[in-house]
Amino acid sequence: MNEIAPQIPAKSTPLASHGANPLTGRFMTPGDKAISHRALMLGALAVGHTSIEGLLEAEDVLATAAALRRLGVRIEQRDGAWHVHGLGVGGLLAPEAPLELGTSSVGALLLGLLAPYPFASRFTGGAMLAGLALEPLFAALTPIGAVVTEAEDGGLTLRGPLLPLPARHVMAAPSEAIKSALLLAGAQMAGTTTIIESVATGDHTETMLADFGAAITVTGDEAGGATISITGLAPLQPRQVVVPGDPTSAAYPVVAALIVPGSELVIENVLINPVRTGLIDTLLEMGGDITFLNQHEAGGEHIADLRVRSSRLKGIRISAEHASGMLDDIPVLAMAAAYAQGETTIEGLGELRHEECDRLAAIAAGLAASKVTVSEGETSLTIGGIGKVEGGGMVASRGDHRIAMGFLVLGLASQKPVTLDDTSAIAAHFPGFVSAMTAAGARFEPVKGRQK
Repeated sequence: MNEIAPQIPAKSTPLASHGANPLTGRFMTPGDKAISHRALMLGALAVGHTSIEGLLEAEDVLATAAALRRLGVRIEQRDGAWHVHGLGVGGLLAPEAPLELGTSSVGALLLGLLAPYPFASRFTGGAMLAGLALEPLFAALTPIGAVVTEAEDGGLTLRGPLLPLPARHVMAAPSEAIKSALLLAGAQMAGTTTIIESVATGDHTETMLADFGAAITVTGDEAGGATISITGLAPLQPRQVVVPGDPTSAAYPVVAALIVPGSELVIENVLINPVRTGLIDTLLEMGGDITFLNQHEAGGEHIADLRVRSSRLKGIRISAEHASGMLDDIPVLAMAAAYAQGETTIEGLGELRHEECDRLAAIAAGLAASKVTVSEGETSLTIGGIGKVEGGGMVASRGDHRIAMGFLVLGLASQKPVTLDDTSAIAAHFPGFVSAMTAAGARFEPVKGRQK
């Protein structure tokens, strides 16, 4: 078996961006992170061999593969694909060593995956669940019979019941992670588990479970919510999964092509699930020239190529409701707003203060360093665009990959270089970002004498 451990990014020098050529040709983004995690997990629960092409080989996805191996699943990489030899529903084995929780949403998936099993699972990295309120997750798993205890070192121990009970859970607040955890548990328990959400959230777990053959139904309501029911212990069938491109990763070449004069770039094979296209919808409203080409469906998901041409953008007002569906994309949206003509105001950004860093403050500080007029509210951002960006400043990435990639995009069309103090966080989330952007026409230069 070709075992691949999570890669630790090398220390990097600061990097400057400036003077890009028009972005042209075709651009392939890394595989979608959410679908990559779920493909591995459902492949582990299927009976037989699941192949996965286009898997995102980022740190937390590799950590999921490592966790599944410790649960007895054989996973190997060969011939350009990942191969998962599933153990069947309810077939996972007690881990002999602790499992790494990874990011908050992935940690929730792993806890849900193992909640029905009558053995103890020890998890490290419990602090990574800080982005997800612990009590709602634990409360959602308790009716099943699972017990989670927290250790002083930040780790967790999960012990499932001898006889897990299906649950009927009404979501108190929107959370795709908690919903997905319950669905993964429900697929492995006798009886029907029902989840009621008043506000529909991302449906990747439901879509992929259905594609693997789970007995799952989804009923929407007129108010925008949904009722999801899954009858457990239905055998899952192995699949040949092709992971589409991550729309959040695609956002960076999309915005770069919009702001660099003369650009015409095709970003291939991008997931266009309606709950993931908030940024594209916003950029279209701002006047962006973005066309959907080669639209098709695979594994229940909608996919398309995006043709992006440089455009004159205009400032707009973005409501908190609209912003809530694209919070991960706000850093790169702010870069587009910096090049727009007129003021852009984005509301409802309080959650950005609790990401890898205080993203709201990092965006405001970086734009100010790049001579862009910006006003930071407690939960809002107002950017005064004048159609161009002076640049010339040093931006602190604060160890956040989205801040680093966003400001590298900003510098591609600025009058003076934009310099990032540290870009090491990028490699763990968008492997090959700099080389892929360079191949399309971007220009980046190491900054001598400031090695990290």
